Amino acid sequence: MKILVAGGAGYLGSVLVPQLIERGYEIDVVDLLWFGNYMPDGVKVIPKEIMTLEEKDLTGYDQVIFIAGLSNDPMAEYSPAANFVDNAALPAYLSYISKRAGVKRFIYGCSCSVYGYSVDVLCDESALATSDYPYGISKLQGEFACLRLQDDKFSTIALRKGTISGYSPRMRLDLIVNAMFKSAVTEKVITVNSPSIWRPILDVRDAASAYIRAIEVDQNISGIFNVAYGNYTVGEVADYVREGVQEHLGITARINIKHVSDFRNYKVTSEKARNVLSFNPRFNIKDTVRNLAENMDKFKDMENPKYYNIKIFKKLNRVGRA
Repeated sequence: MKILVAGGAGYLGSVLVPQLIERGYEIDVVDLLWFGNYMPDGVKVIPKEIMTLEEKDLTGYDQVIFIAGLSNDPMAEYSPAANFVDNAALPAYLSYISKRAGVKRFIYGCSCSVYGYSVDVLCDESALATSDYPYGISKLQGEFACLRLQDDKFSTIALRKGTISGYSPRMRLDLIVNAMFKSAVTEKVITVNSPSIWRPILDVRDAASAYIRAIEVDQNISGIFNVAYGNYTVGEVADYVREGVQEHLGITARINIKHVSDFRNYKVTSEKARNVLSFNPRFNIKDTVRNLAENMDKFKDMENPKYYNIKIFKKLNRVGRA
């Protein structure tokens, strides 16, 4: 099977692509390489703007995965215009030309951030998406466009992922567990602005597994799937990170609690993904912290801008497409 991964040289793709190759898939990546190239030897990387791709460029691929776009709220809020192009228009266009080129399945990397703010509600895929932040709105728009194209010859799957963390060759330190790990190691303190808000958490290795399950599920399957290991308050995440850093690195960090209002609060259930995709996550927060500690020598310079998407984005001064 031949698969094109759009945005495949990023944080998630750098974990996913090697796993796909190990399973015998032929993988090409289209990516502008904003954050470098950590692809295995032999992977064809196409350094092109997605909007410049044409139908002929997609001919011959069996499946297309979209994990490109702007990846978090800070980037979206820094450049809302680029955010709506990259997260809404790009996947809409790519899924459209993929279908016309004869691609059999399109997998869109969405986010649980679409759920916005809820109180004591466990959101399944039918729950109302209420995000009023640029990132959440744009991800929902991209998802809607892709799913509209589904028919008996073109499967479309949207994976609404929880907040990802863990080690990747294209490392990031601007994700909740990773950021807390960095603060605990470098400052010996973890600052928690909103300890009571909920987040679904997902190890990057489990995120890669979710895409593999989506690739390999029966061709007749389409739809939206929440994927997360579990739901945690941010204060609880900090506790697990502090315990892990103490256990694996011998570093004692304290937790500094603030009470700052945050209007992003959601819990999700991944039962549909378990039952339909056979998605069974394996790595909890303690496992993620252990993985970070074991690989810490690979990202020792934790202040390096390359580990923070917004810093690279600003440096590039991008307001166009990714």
